[in-house]
Amino acid sequence: MKEFFDKVAAASKAAFTGFNFIDALEILLFALVFYYVFKILKNSNAKGVIAVFVIFTLATGIVFMGNEDLPGYAFLIFPIVFAAAVMIIFNVEVKRDILSLGATKFLSKEQDKQTHLSRVDAERTIADIIRALQNMSKDNIGALIILSNDNIPRQVLESGVIMDAYISSQLIEGIFFPKAPLHDGAMVINNYKIQAAGCFLPLTQNANLPKELGTRHRAGIGITETSNVIALIVSEETGIITIAQRGKISRYADYDLLRKTLGEYYWKDLSGDGRKRA
Repeated sequence: MKEFFDKVAAASKAAFTGFNFIDALEILLFALVFYYVFKILKNSNAKGVIAVFVIFTLATGIVFMGNEDLPGYAFLIFPIVFAAAVMIIFNVEVKRDILSLGATKFLSKEQDKQTHLSRVDAERTIADIIRALQNMSKDNIGALIILSNDNIPRQVLESGVIMDAYISSQLIEGIFFPKAPLHDGAMVINNYKIQAAGCFLPLTQNANLPKELGTRHRAGIGITETSNVIALIVSEETGIITIAQRGKISRYADYDLLRKTLGEYYWKDLSGDGRKRA
């Protein structure tokens, strides 16, 4: 055992003695790959895979440092191969991260300056959204509402009508009224304002979804696969309210689930850190 650690120490000393620009690039590449893969696995709650990734990476490093005959790039082989496998398995998350690079902050100057609500306003906004959803559910009025964080792709917003309007249950219900011109598209809520309405969203390509889920549901699920947003969907046929996040759906959403979801969306404002709007 002592001989092994002596070899590791000698290899470490030799590595740092001959350290050059190429070595620095290899370390940087490894750090970036490690960070991104770890981020994907963490967001996907793949705790077991995270443990395997960390253990095998450490083991690879120990083997590399204990064998002076291995070329410098050998240390990068395992994490790069592992990263490629993760990106294939978690392709939805990877696609969402890539597309989010093209997201835009389609905000007015007033919105840009006022990013938070007061607790009272947050509670009122949550109540208005839930009231609108439950009213439309009762009347079997189809609706698709996206809760964004300045991360909706520009082309999605440009496909609809920019509104920049304060949220109210009457306005939400009016937009989705069956004969209204924007009722077929999606509404995008950004913080405390309706950012746009009548937007067209990418449809999910998931072939395993229940057959009864139509275009509105597939659009709601599709946007959560490509952007880190929440979709609130009301079925026109059944009135069932569905919540979509990260490509997964929760059907038959009741008041408590809607309150919990919206509470998490507005948690900064509900925590008392928000600012009173003008």
